[in-house]
Amino acid sequence: MENEIYKLPELPYAYNALAPHISEEQLTVHHQKHHQAYVNGANALITALALARQNNTTHDNKAVAKELSFQLSGHILHSLFWKNLRPNAAGGKNEPVGKIAELINEQFKNYDRFRQEFSQLAATVEGSGWAALAFCPKTKNLLLLQIEKHNANLIPEYPLLLVLDVFEHAYYLDYKNERTKFIATFWNIVNWQEVNRRLQLA
Repeated sequence: MENEIYKLPELPYAYNALAPHISEEQLTVHHQKHHQAYVNGANALITALALARQNNTTHDNKAVAKELSFQLSGHILHSLFWKNLRPNAAGGKNEPVGKIAELINEQFKNYDRFRQEFSQLAATVEGSGWAALAFCPKTKNLLLLQIEKHNANLIPEYPLLLVLDVFEHAYYLDYKNERTKFIATFWNIVNWQEVNRRLQLA
């Protein structure tokens, strides 16, 4: 049986390119250690499932499904997250442009209000998880979501436009336990062109 094997994606920038907002050490550990662990976990589960079916042996479907959901969601969300970021060497203002800017101004009144709501959402994720901006293709509404751990509260067919990892592994080397500082600096390196690309696909 041929199985899909997941691979760690290459970053679209150098490991030191997001400094001083995310240090080279923090980004390297996050990408090479933590994201790689989700890739490894997903691959191990896929392989184990294939072997069980080939050998006609049983497995705990509930436990395996839950674990696979966690590992795969971790891989998918991290893959989105890396593309959400871009170097900001000039250090200038980094604000939305194009269609996403229009929707934010229309639905949140202005960018400052949107950033405040998203930041508060990210800061109040209980334990480990993500903050996300999703899009409803039917109503054309932007939706702010909390994703607990990796795999909870994802709404099928609602594309994710922007995600922020607030697991401590995303910022602990740079900001220790000060999540709000990491959230504040995140806005300097958001790749709004990528957010617009995802919106166009939606």
